[in-house]
Amino acid sequence: METETEMLNTYFSNGAEVEISSDEDGFRGAWYEGIVVRPIQKKQRRNKDDDDDESSNKLRVLVEYKTLMADKKGKRPLKEAMTLVQLRPRPPPERRRKFKVSDEVDAYYNDGWWEGVVMEVSSDGKYSVFFRGTRDQLEFEESRIRIHREWANGEWTPPFGDEGEEKQKEEKLVSTETKPNNEAAEIFSEGSLVEVSSDEEGFEGAWFVATIVKLLDNGNYLIEYQTLRNNDDTAFLQEETDRLHIRPRPPDIGSFESFKVLEEVDALHNDGWWVGVISKVLKGQRYKVYFKVSNEELEFKHADIRLHLDWTNGKWVRASQV
Repeated sequence: METETEMLNTYFSNGAEVEISSDEDGFRGAWYEGIVVRPIQKKQRRNKDDDDDESSNKLRVLVEYKTLMADKKGKRPLKEAMTLVQLRPRPPPERRRKFKVSDEVDAYYNDGWWEGVVMEVSSDGKYSVFFRGTRDQLEFEESRIRIHREWANGEWTPPFGDEGEEKQKEEKLVSTETKPNNEAAEIFSEGSLVEVSSDEEGFEGAWFVATIVKLLDNGNYLIEYQTLRNNDDTAFLQEETDRLHIRPRPPDIGSFESFKVLEEVDALHNDGWWVGVISKVLKGQRYKVYFKVSNEELEFKHADIRLHLDWTNGKWVRASQV
C-alpha cells in the first residue's frame, strides 16, 4: 500500500491532470477536471500518543479547476486546497461505446461528471440517466457519458483496456458470479436479508440492513429495517424502496489484520454502514475515517469497519490490493 507521500509523488505532482470532488452543497457527487498547482504540507505538533507515520501531517494539494471560475466574468479559474481523498488522476481516454439500461455511468453536466444510472435508451441513441443524489432524470448524448469507475489504492475499477483484458482483470476482483436477470431477481425474494440506501438528507452514503417483506406490483419492494424504528418506537420501520436502492448483503470475505490510509471502507455508525476512507491509523487497532458526503472525520475500532464493496451488474467488486 502506497503512503500519502508516494501517492503524491506518483499521481499528484505539480502540473498533473486530476479530477476533484467537492464537499460543498450542490457539488457533492460530481468530479471536476483540474490540475495540481503544488502540494501544501502543514506540520502538526507531535505528542506521545501519535503514531510514527505520515498521519501526523495534514497533507493537502492546491488545485486549479478547468471549468469552475472564481469570478463572475469567468476569467480567473478557481483554486482550492484539497486532501488526497478528494483527488484522483484524470481517467485515460477510452473508446466510444454503447450503454444499456442499468449501466452505472458518469454524465457530463454543469461542468462536471456526475454519477448516475442509465434508465432508458431512446430510438435516436440518447440516454436517460437517473441521479440518486438529486432524484433528477436527464437525457444525454452518448458523447457526454462514460462508464462509472472508482479509483482506489492506485487502480481503477473496472480497469481500462480492451474487453478481453478487462474481463481477465475483473476475474481477479473479489466478486460473486454474474447472474442472469431472472436469477438475480431471486436474490430479492420475500424474506431475503438485504441492505437498503436512502436519499433523504442525513442518510446519504449509508446502507441499512433490512428484510424484504413483500414484492409490490409496481416492481418495488416493501422492506422492514432491522435497526431503524418507527416514530412511535412500537415496531421496526417499514417503507417502500426501488431496485436502485437495494442490494444483497455483502459476502464475508474474511477478516483483515489492519486497514491502510486511503483504503475505502464501510464503518458501522448510527445503525448503518457508512462509506468512507481511512484517513489515519491509530494505536490499538483504531482508525479515523473520513466521510466525503458529510465532510466528517470520526474514530472507529477495527471490529466496526469492513472493506467497501460495490454491487455492480449482479456481482460484488472492489479494487485489487496494491
